[in-house]
Amino acid sequence: PKGCFGKDPIDRFPVTRPKAKDKGVWLIMALTGAMSAGIAGLKAHMDALTVVGNNVANVNTPGYKAGRVTFKESIYSTQAAGSNGTDTIGGTNPRQTGYGCSVGTIDLDMSSMNVESTGNAADVAIQGDGFLLVGSKEGVGLDSLDKLLLTRVGDLRVDNNGYLTDGYGNIVYGFVTCNGDENGKNTTPGLTGDAISTQLVPIRLPRAATKDGEPAGASVGDAIYPGVNADGTNNYDKYDDYDCISYNSLSIDASGKITCVNGKTKDPVTIGYIALGTVPNPSGLTHTEGPYYQALEGAGDLSICAPGGSLGGQYLNNKTQGDLSTMLGSGGASLLPGFREGSGTDLATEFANMITYQRGYQANTRIVTVTDSMLEELVNMKR
Repeated sequence: PKGCFGKDPIDRFPVTRPKAKDKGVWLIMALTGAMSAGIAGLKAHMDALTVVGNNVANVNTPGYKAGRVTFKESIYSTQAAGSNGTDTIGGTNPRQTGYGCSVGTIDLDMSSMNVESTGNAADVAIQGDGFLLVGSKEGVGLDSLDKLLLTRVGDLRVDNNGYLTDGYGNIVYGFVTCNGDENGKNTTPGLTGDAISTQLVPIRLPRAATKDGEPAGASVGDAIYPGVNADGTNNYDKYDDYDCISYNSLSIDASGKITCVNGKTKDPVTIGYIALGTVPNPSGLTHTEGPYYQALEGAGDLSICAPGGSLGGQYLNNKTQGDLSTMLGSGGASLLPGFREGSGTDLATEFANMITYQRGYQANTRIVTVTDSMLEELVNMKR
């Protein structure tokens, strides 16, 4: 009614009759929004070019997983909400203004890549899904598997203390040969699969007997294996600061089985099996540094297996039954001895992306410069 908002009903809607200075404010706000959108586009395309640059820089890095960028729209400002139609008029759509774009995701392509021959029998490339597990000498429990680092780079070697390590000195984890004999002397003919403990441990060469008859029946230089405790864990009580066997002809086969020849006795020795780790979402792994990843939030729970399912159906810590999460997988990836996985960078794709991002960056600079020219004209209106 007249008088509620002013002397004239039209005064109820002063926004429909803006003053000249209000028009200037609105124009400045609109131009500032355009400038912000352009700047957001510049930043997003610069981040995308950074990913491309990192991919190209690692074109010869073994095991490198290329990143892939996707963009997303930035937050919208709603000028008017939509409305439903009535009996007399139709509905209207909402009016919204965007503020540019930003980087939505940076995903890693974790699929298997081309392999390259190294001529080293201890090098392995993983064929299929899975990662080598590496960590420290202390070992990990079943409730702390996420502390292990995951890698696809299999340049392996034995260090001066008998540990199987990667090129950066991290210890490779797996399953080693054990024996139930209280003295640790392995009496299993041919070192069959029954002699492999399923406790996940840092892989190390067996202990060397230093005296004849210690333990009983051993000769100097014989390989002495740990026993197994009642809880299924390996018994290393007699292994503190022990000397490892000398060895020749170390090799790893497709099932992850590590063998060598005892340099003293010339007997064949099965050291153990390499373990592989898998997660439900490999692209969700957290990249830490170098070729390493961790199974943190987003990746899912870490599952353990031996390559090719060579120990499939057994449970960790030598259990006869247990939680399904501790069962070793019966399938999965295998190893390719004497090879190493190459870089995941596809130069043709990266150069094409580089051109696309460059043009996107260039177009956003035009938004900034044109908006600057319009602001300059607005400022000069009163001169």
